[in-house]
Amino acid sequence: MRMKNNFINIILPGLSFALLLSACERSTTVIENGKLMLEVNARMQTRISFAGEGKKALMDDFQNTEFLVTGNNTVQNFKLSDRKKTFFSDRVGKGTNWVFSGRSFGYQETVMKNVSITVYDNFSDWAFYKVRYINSGIKDIVVKKWVNNALSINTQNDTPDFWSFQGSSSSERKDWILPVKAGFFQKNFLGMNSSDYGGGIPVIDIWRKDGGIAVGHTEMVPKIVSLPVEMKENATTANISVEYEFSNVHILHQGDTLNTFGTFISLHHGDYFSTLRHFSQFMQKKGIVMPEAEPAAFEPIWCAWGYERKFTIAEVLGTLEKVKDIGFKWVGIDDGFQKADGDWDVNTKTFPGGDDQMRSLVDKIHSYGLKAQIWWAPLAVAPQSNLFASHPEIIIQDQYGVPEYITWWDSYYMSPVYKGTIDHTRETIQMFLGKWNYDGLKLDGQHLNACMPDYNPQHHLSNPQDAPEGMPAFFKVIYQTARQLKPHSIIELCPCGDAMSFYNIPYTNQFVASDPEGSKQIRSKGKTFKAIAPQTAYFGDHAERSNSIENFASTIGVGGVPGSKFTWPSDNLFVTEGHFVLTPEQETLWKKWITIYNQTMLSTGNYRGDLYDIGYDKPETHVIQKGDTLYYAFYADNWNGRLTLKGLTQKEYMLYDYYNNKDYGTVMADKPEIEASFNKFLLLMAYPANK
Repeated sequence: MRMKNNFINIILPGLSFALLLSACERSTTVIENGKLMLEVNARMQTRISFAGEGKKALMDDFQNTEFLVTGNNTVQNFKLSDRKKTFFSDRVGKGTNWVFSGRSFGYQETVMKNVSITVYDNFSDWAFYKVRYINSGIKDIVVKKWVNNALSINTQNDTPDFWSFQGSSSSERKDWILPVKAGFFQKNFLGMNSSDYGGGIPVIDIWRKDGGIAVGHTEMVPKIVSLPVEMKENATTANISVEYEFSNVHILHQGDTLNTFGTFISLHHGDYFSTLRHFSQFMQKKGIVMPEAEPAAFEPIWCAWGYERKFTIAEVLGTLEKVKDIGFKWVGIDDGFQKADGDWDVNTKTFPGGDDQMRSLVDKIHSYGLKAQIWWAPLAVAPQSNLFASHPEIIIQDQYGVPEYITWWDSYYMSPVYKGTIDHTRETIQMFLGKWNYDGLKLDGQHLNACMPDYNPQHHLSNPQDAPEGMPAFFKVIYQTARQLKPHSIIELCPCGDAMSFYNIPYTNQFVASDPEGSKQIRSKGKTFKAIAPQTAYFGDHAERSNSIENFASTIGVGGVPGSKFTWPSDNLFVTEGHFVLTPEQETLWKKWITIYNQTMLSTGNYRGDLYDIGYDKPETHVIQKGDTLYYAFYADNWNGRLTLKGLTQKEYMLYDYYNNKDYGTVMADKPEIEASFNKFLLLMAYPANK
């Protein structure tokens, strides 16, 4: 009898496992959340589609979307053995979680894979992933990289096939909004792409005219992943994914577990705006806190950089009356006041009176009713500086002992997590805002977005990745120190040409177009920041960077803060980057733009990034809503044709061109179209006819 029972106990578990396996092999799990329909089959493959909509399929069939690349194979074939579904509630909200488990087959490596997929009631159209791999064999496995959410998306032959948001950084200072067609590839590595360019926004979004799909990671600190976008020659699909490649050999021993980062898949209509808005909201639910709006950050800015590094105090003082008369509220003292990068005390050639003369300059700026901002390149230390001579250990070194170099400033990187760096930074802010009495900081340089892993043995880091992952905490020190000294201080962060690291965003209360390569980038960067942190001020940079009129129109039209670096009545004799003497014609125009800005204050309105697709809709259109009034900004080199005014909710609206002071009559909400012609831009105000 005992033997029979033992036999039954042995056989039944195996039988139940076989029945479970057979059931898993026969069925597909369907997960729906809003527009998103996600199917997982018995091979642990995935298919994504728009739920209940008659659109062209995003994917023709199931795909291997999560896998490992080892020393010998791409381990992507798995057989589902178990699945579980649970309901839960956490700090993000109420949701449902599925866990799929299975074993690899067909490889010399034996790997168990667990895929956790979570959907939240309050994040419709999104699915959040956590994947882990267990070495269930007897041999070590060499892991080169892991890949999550690898999706191949069908084109529907739009022109171009897709538009995309790709928020990575490189010295090329590329657009963040890019067309994708056959032959396209961009790796979007979020580590360092050169010695002083790196980081970005950990989201990739590609879309067709009928909708799009996005992937990315949801970790609470920067991670050195790649978010590649590729459409091969003669292809009918575009490929996106989240990838992590190990910089050193990663050995998965018997029984060891490898956990990937948290990642996501989301669907949407229109362009990338809703993706970034919801990504930011999700990360805020997880604990990231966005900065509060600071009223002074929305005031127009004049910067003395037109006089460049060899500016004189007399030149700045001689411009203040003109600055105030035009309507600017801020005066920025730029690069050139310091002894050296890292030694931020005044140089006695420009300021022979030392600290007292700098304080006197700030007092004079204040006497005009203006606020004062000072330029600063934190984390930069020049090789010839006193700081480096006395503290050579302060810098980042790679694994070979070579310092990380900041090309633009001819300086070394200070480690953002080293105590000596943090102490020096606090002392510098105390000097700027305390001793000198400045009202705000302009943090400048492409190196501010990210850094290399820090192998300097004198920093005693447990992991070299602590440095790049600790960059946001460094900016938190700056932000909190400045706001403690002056509760309403402005901290402008300008990572020149970079896609600002998402993780640095909480520690600045004024974004900036950051050396835009033309007016188009002013607009696309504005849309991006308005999606992520809609209440934070966005500075469109100096109008003189290219076509001043178009730059003013782009900045104001997308809800940005205008700025200028004009000189008056003459340039500094040693300028090298151009001549910016304010002419009488420009003065009239500058006054007009600043007056328009001050009257409308579109920078404080609600940016309606949901209304127009920045890729496919022509002309390019942006909308700011203030109460029941909508401000439309249309952009094209030359336009002659029909304009559609989206977002009208009341019966009839009056239309007015507030730049050219031209009445455009009325438009009905049920037929929101007009005929218009313009060159470069058209700025229209639409307000209810009965107002």
